[in-house]
Amino acid sequence: MTTSIATPIKSEIVSDHLKAGSAGDRENVSELERWLSLIGGGALMAYGLKHMDLPGIGLAVLGGALVHRGMTGHCAMYSSLGLSTKEHGHAAAVAAGHGVKIEHSITIHRSARELYAQWRQFENLPRFMSHLVSVTTDGRRSHWVAQAPAGMQVAWDAEIVTDEPGRLIGWRSLTGSQVATAGSVHFDELPYGHSTKVRVTLKYDPPGGQLGSWLAFVFGSDPRRQIEEDLRHFKEMMESESLASIG
Repeated sequence: MTTSIATPIKSEIVSDHLKAGSAGDRENVSELERWLSLIGGGALMAYGLKHMDLPGIGLAVLGGALVHRGMTGHCAMYSSLGLSTKEHGHAAAVAAGHGVKIEHSITIHRSARELYAQWRQFENLPRFMSHLVSVTTDGRRSHWVAQAPAGMQVAWDAEIVTDEPGRLIGWRSLTGSQVATAGSVHFDELPYGHSTKVRVTLKYDPPGGQLGSWLAFVFGSDPRRQIEEDLRHFKEMMESESLASIG
């Protein structure tokens, strides 16, 4: 196994401060989501109040926000994103200019075709994405389970919205998922076809909106750093192993 050549990773994270408009108090959460928020929020509050330490208090606060969401049927995050799951069930993606944006890029010494082929096998993503527990897919739709702070897990369903073999994969979460997210991975082949710049762009709003993002930071689960490490692992895997052993 050879050691991969260290390549700088460019990264940025943008947190936009969101403001609700005059219609911000209207119900915008489906009945199913309201029940899930009540049940999940109540469980978080009970767990947090039982463990009266810093993480416990944070979880109790997050649980309270989810209970409020369930009781009122109003989600400030949805309002800020211009989304509503109350009257329709189509797929929801994080709107441009809202939420948290993470972008990383890295150069890998493999062709764009090879890298795309490996990434497109979503079931294999947990091999280099340490925060992922599992990914199952039926083709265009997939179910994701990831490790969350305080030993918990979070799950969501997503669908592919753009698929250009050897160039680009774009996705967005479906309505009702615990995490509202959208993103893409670009494979830009460099001259001579021996190396490829892989660029991942991710926008998301965790449970509890900006509060959820703050809690993740406090508990040591930094999404920006996580994506950076995932790309490094992908680079090491693709450069140090034969494609036969990977696939």
